[in-house]
Amino acid sequence: MGALDNSLDTTPGADFIDTLSQKVLENDRTALAKAITLIESTKKEHQSLADKLLEKCLGNQKESVRIGITGVPGVGKSTFIENFGNFLIKRGNKVAVLTVDPSSTENKGSILGDKVRMETLSNEKNAFIRPSPTSGSLGGVARKTRETIILMEAAGYNIILIETVGVGQNETTVRDMTDFFLLLKLPGAGDELQGIKRGVMEMADAIAINKADGHNVKSAETAKQEFSRALHLFSAKENGWVPKVMTCSALENKGLEPIWSCIEKFVEHTKENGHFSNTRKLQNKKWLRQHLNHILLQDFYENPTLSASLSLLEEKVMKSEITPFTAAESLLRDYRKTY
Repeated sequence: MGALDNSLDTTPGADFIDTLSQKVLENDRTALAKAITLIESTKKEHQSLADKLLEKCLGNQKESVRIGITGVPGVGKSTFIENFGNFLIKRGNKVAVLTVDPSSTENKGSILGDKVRMETLSNEKNAFIRPSPTSGSLGGVARKTRETIILMEAAGYNIILIETVGVGQNETTVRDMTDFFLLLKLPGAGDELQGIKRGVMEMADAIAINKADGHNVKSAETAKQEFSRALHLFSAKENGWVPKVMTCSALENKGLEPIWSCIEKFVEHTKENGHFSNTRKLQNKKWLRQHLNHILLQDFYENPTLSASLSLLEEKVMKSEITPFTAAESLLRDYRKTY
């Protein structure tokens, strides 16, 4: 298939992308892993190859449902995703799980190991799990997750589960790449609504109170009632969907079927009124603008002509010899002169 190891130390030959894309379409798991590694590479030569790979896969995507799953650490996201994934596979689905591994701020390495935490699901032939470091991405979602979704759908995975870090970052990112947004909550955590970010609740298409088992059953029902009342205070969704609140126990495999039924009803509802396809179109438009912003910033900071000017102006700004606004305008003028 050509030279491409996991570290991407080499640049593949010209026929590599044709072969790799074909194997991705055949759901060759080794090829799929290499394809994702290629996409996540920051080397320019690899980025060019990744663009070609995505173009070949773009027209071969299968129909899918993209589900974002978020919640604070300790809510049981990994257990929920593993058992929910197994539940979906038993019903004839192919499930891809894109878990976002928080990057260490010290060495940029990943902290978690989702394949270890989801051992039974990772052994399923119709499941594919890929942890990716956030590398500082907003919303706890790796910047390349969008491109990985394209590969997963080209490989035939019809349900894409995307787990966010859930540590208080801007969750809008995951909302902008999924069809359905599920918020997991804990029962009996004191005031159920205290500290809940209004924006996250407004984005949720459903809220699941997890760990509703044992002595938590009663408090989970109380939390369900509280969140149901809170949701009625929000404005109606443009797509006409009324968010649902449910209880579940991922550990005991309870309440998973109602959650899936809710997602199926959501998909049916939004496809009938046209919001499903329209939302994806708008997401593609937003992805374009976000990627454009990224490459413009990258081009700006990698411009050798500006490096010296930037360092000089930074010193002046720190000494209050010039305002940040004047310095920025000066750098922008210099940048424009390079073209």
